[in-house]
Amino acid sequence: MPDPILLFTTTLLAVGLAWWLFRPGRGRFWQWRRMRLMAGRMLTEDALKHIHRCERQGHTPTIESLAGALETPGDEIARLLDEMAGNGLVTVNSNGFHLTPAGREYALHIIRAHRLWERYLADKTGFDEAEWHELAERQEHLLDPAGADALASQLGNPIYDPHGDPIPTAGGELVAHGGIPLPGAPLDTPLQIVHLEDEPEAVFAQLVAEGLHPGLPIRLLERTPQRLRFWANEDEHLLAPIVAANISVVPLPANVKLDPAGVEPLANLQPGDTARVVSLSPALRGSERRRFMDLGILPGTQLTAELVSAGGDPTAYLIRGALIALRREQAQHIKVRRQTATETTPPSNGTAPRA
Repeated sequence: MPDPILLFTTTLLAVGLAWWLFRPGRGRFWQWRRMRLMAGRMLTEDALKHIHRCERQGHTPTIESLAGALETPGDEIARLLDEMAGNGLVTVNSNGFHLTPAGREYALHIIRAHRLWERYLADKTGFDEAEWHELAERQEHLLDPAGADALASQLGNPIYDPHGDPIPTAGGELVAHGGIPLPGAPLDTPLQIVHLEDEPEAVFAQLVAEGLHPGLPIRLLERTPQRLRFWANEDEHLLAPIVAANISVVPLPANVKLDPAGVEPLANLQPGDTARVVSLSPALRGSERRRFMDLGILPGTQLTAELVSAGGDPTAYLIRGALIALRREQAQHIKVRRQTATETTPPSNGTAPRA
């Protein structure tokens, strides 16, 4: 005869294990199932983006290109394409595979979600520019069409993401930036950057390190097979043509003016120099831009470079009666005009903002 205590204990353990595995909504089995479904949906959405990109660029997507882009074995990609064809997202024939109207609409939604997230990260947060793409890659799969519409409305329905890529509308329309790669632009002509390609990451990081961004005026000075020399941000830059090809430009619009004579970055000031703020760079975004404005760094504000740290960076500036330390990379974003002794006004005795 079975031991009643052992039987009771075994039954209790079995019930507990079943509850842990299959508890409605929160059991481990259902969590695993949701994760599998989510992973499958993310793979499908990433495949749709890749195919759409190929079609937009006039390339033919292949199983090999999908396998490389999604870092997934080719046999699994083949199964994925069969599943997508069964769901009416792609057509597969002897000429390859192509998006159906439903597949194109789905792809545009994911692209819209991604670029809206990048716009949000740029304008509303303090995340570094190099982080936007990866963070948006994660969030794009969680935003449904209604959520995308709400985010677009919150951001003022932007047309372009912070790199200059067009954001699809809810109806799927795209407004192309109309730029050409910098290596093909005319020499010694006022131009404006309208797009920076954010892939591959290493190239994009190099462009960011150069201080380049959409909206920046630029002038191409020299073009050789080995290098491009151009003027931007009050400085001369050199890039290899293969890197510069990731920069798209248009003729400088008539309503955009190059910095007038005498305007330079705050970082150029030496201790004892005084200047007035002319403008903040468009590259200064999100929480950092708000912090500068909270500190009173606005057009017309007078600043004086007081002292430089022993390491040469940061520099302390007297701003509205308070000493504020700014790193050189921050001061590069503040455009100023130097003041003469007769133009300099005493600092305000009012309450100074705190850093």
